[in-house]
Amino acid sequence: MGCREVHAATVLAFLSGTASVAGLLAAVLLPNWRQMRLCTFNRNERNLTVFTGLWIKCARFDGSRDCVSYDPQWYRAVDQLDLRVLQFALPLSMATAAAALLLCLVGMCHTAFVSTAPNVKLARCLVNSAGCHLVAGLLFLLACAICLTPSVWVIFYNSYLNRKYEPIFSFDISVFIAIASAGGLFFTSVLLFLWYCACKSLPSPFWHPLYSHPPSMHSYTPQPYSARSRLSTMEIDMPMVTHTS
Repeated sequence: MGCREVHAATVLAFLSGTASVAGLLAAVLLPNWRQMRLCTFNRNERNLTVFTGLWIKCARFDGSRDCVSYDPQWYRAVDQLDLRVLQFALPLSMATAAAALLLCLVGMCHTAFVSTAPNVKLARCLVNSAGCHLVAGLLFLLACAICLTPSVWVIFYNSYLNRKYEPIFSFDISVFIAIASAGGLFFTSVLLFLWYCACKSLPSPFWHPLYSHPPSMHSYTPQPYSARSRLSTMEIDMPMVTHTS
């Protein structure tokens, strides 16, 4: 494994994280988190389906794509607890994953363009590429947990609404997109962790999150000079003359 070069695992992790963030963005914007189907027994009227999203609500007749009733201010008056939690959880998960993507990109650029250790004076203040990937993996895992928990809760809360009122509620495609995006974030974090664990056996400091001892730093302790070493060269080479009586 070419750990000291940009590796396929880190590139695949970056692409997977980007696709997961794009999926989260689609799930946030689509008005397809919950459907409420209203059926009528009047032959002169058509059944109505209400599509509920995080920010808008749309009502459509069967066989029509146009909204009969469109509420763009729905985000202010959300009366369903799971959707209200998702309004805060999904943007937070997207922000966390975006920060992880930025760190992953910084780590790859550091690997590609910086082959030597930094200045000795700045070594203890800098993070190497392995540290960037390690922190990015932790952030991807956190983003996965923030996204997955409320998205799965929608399924159980939908069953609660059907028991409390009538069996007219069903979860829509945005739930599956959010759960799949959370799975992509988890896969991305696993890739980064596997890459780090496979490369951490290399000599330090390249695979420590922080530069502890750069290669240019060597522990050298000068030995104390002896009394004879302080003599000049002439004194050392000059023979000792003694006088005898």
